Amino acid sequence: MPTMMTGKKALLEMLKAEGVEYIFGNPGTSEGPIIDALEDYPEFKYILTLQEGVAVGMGDAYARATGKAAFVSLHIDSGLANGISLMQDAFTTGTPMVVASANYDTRKLAERKTDLAEMVRSVTKWSVELTHPDQIPSVMRRAFNEANSHPKGPVYVGLTSNALDGEAEMNIIPSTPVYDAGGPDPAGIAQAAEILSSSERGILVIGDRVGEEDAVQETVQIAELLGLPVYQAPGGNVGFPTDHPQFMGALALRRSEHREVISRADAVLAVGADIFSDLFYFTDIQLQENTKLIHIDPRPGMVGRSEPTDIGILANPKLALPALADAIEAGLDDADSDAIDARRSAVADARNAERSAYEAGVAEKWDGALMTPARMLSALSDALPDNAVVLDDSVSSKAALRHYIQGHEPGDIIGGRGGAIGWGIGATMGAKCANPDRPVIGIIGDGSSMMTIQGLWSAANDNIPCVFVICNNGMYRVLKVNMDIYKNDVLQEEEAGSSYLYMDFPTPFDVSAIANSMGVHGERITKPEEIKPALDRALASGKPALLDMVIDGAL
Repeated sequence: MPTMMTGKKALLEMLKAEGVEYIFGNPGTSEGPIIDALEDYPEFKYILTLQEGVAVGMGDAYARATGKAAFVSLHIDSGLANGISLMQDAFTTGTPMVVASANYDTRKLAERKTDLAEMVRSVTKWSVELTHPDQIPSVMRRAFNEANSHPKGPVYVGLTSNALDGEAEMNIIPSTPVYDAGGPDPAGIAQAAEILSSSERGILVIGDRVGEEDAVQETVQIAELLGLPVYQAPGGNVGFPTDHPQFMGALALRRSEHREVISRADAVLAVGADIFSDLFYFTDIQLQENTKLIHIDPRPGMVGRSEPTDIGILANPKLALPALADAIEAGLDDADSDAIDARRSAVADARNAERSAYEAGVAEKWDGALMTPARMLSALSDALPDNAVVLDDSVSSKAALRHYIQGHEPGDIIGGRGGAIGWGIGATMGAKCANPDRPVIGIIGDGSSMMTIQGLWSAANDNIPCVFVICNNGMYRVLKVNMDIYKNDVLQEEEAGSSYLYMDFPTPFDVSAIANSMGVHGERITKPEEIKPALDRALASGKPALLDMVIDGAL
């Protein structure tokens, strides 16, 4: 039965019907009607942030940890603009999120009224602005449907003040699951199975949309069935058990040895991945002429977007991979099984050799005056509880983090996309909201932390008992790494390392002092033996804490 109510009440009734528990927000005057209505809804946990990037980071990690859309409330055009950089990352990663902000009365069109929906159209699956109260229930229902249905992603809803304050008869009916019928085409599966079965040097490249589609176990099945080495494409989701003997880590075109891996392959199976994505241009086509590319992806427009594709299959990986496995198994015989067993063994040996080479490479500076990222993250890994959730916003320390800290199950490691920095502070809190019974540790670069350092206040204000670990190297080290690549590989000059303008922080950050000033216990750590006692204290406190790790930023 329809009920007469205001638009602001209808909005909150719809959020209640959708099962929303948290609102991650930063309100402004235009959001006054929503804040006024919240007085009658104590069941919502409104996490007040002091900067919109913190709210978006919280919503992103909360949604990825729970698998359902988060609700983020920003402020008109200025606040929405602050959130766009991390909304872009959420869109690329496929994070289900409903972002809303309020706007002026629609009758002020002649005076000044930003088209908010147009402002964020390129970073959302769907964006719309409402002008009448009776539009709210149906639009919010569609917004959650859009965000939660595959391929998932952020949605934006703008609300004019007259839509919020006006009254109308409302039907409060929540969204319902949209079951994905995106199964694979049998002809494409048959051709892909034939190529992969005859391949001798195949590789598997997985991307964000493997995790988004909950297809990790199906991906493991394919990798083991064929004995393929598995590489993670650039992205945020960890779509494969990182301690698996066939997992070879992140694939980076900027590394010459990884370009060689690609060039040696006779077949590449890419699943839910942005194919060979990188900031730098190396060549138009990465694969050799005789290499076959099979790309399975649920998102229209991704298959065949850049690299020439031999078999493109637009389908949910969770449906496509079992069908592919069945087709491959049907054609295997005993001789194939022996070859695949040998390939699995060779891949495991190659993984072990790479790990040994990494450890040999960091051994020389292991006992230096400053902790190297490897030394710090090795000690931190030893100190982590077995059931910890790790947020990876470590930026230039990512290689060390992924070497020492393993994700056994989906959700053990949640990574930042990296298109924008500033994700980790909010994301750590969002992941803790989603995992109240697990210890949550965010590992964050110092430059990234300073983009949204205001988030520490929110952790203290709402007593969100997570631990922020700051990789404090006193610089934008990732920019130095990229500058070397630019000079060596793009310009093909020999000047790498000669000059890094505007990439150092000559006035050092004492992030622990900043944390203490905002009500979060902060400790500054300079020695590896200090890490475990400090982490134990932080976790035992039941309150938010920050560990400011002073590390060596030398390249």
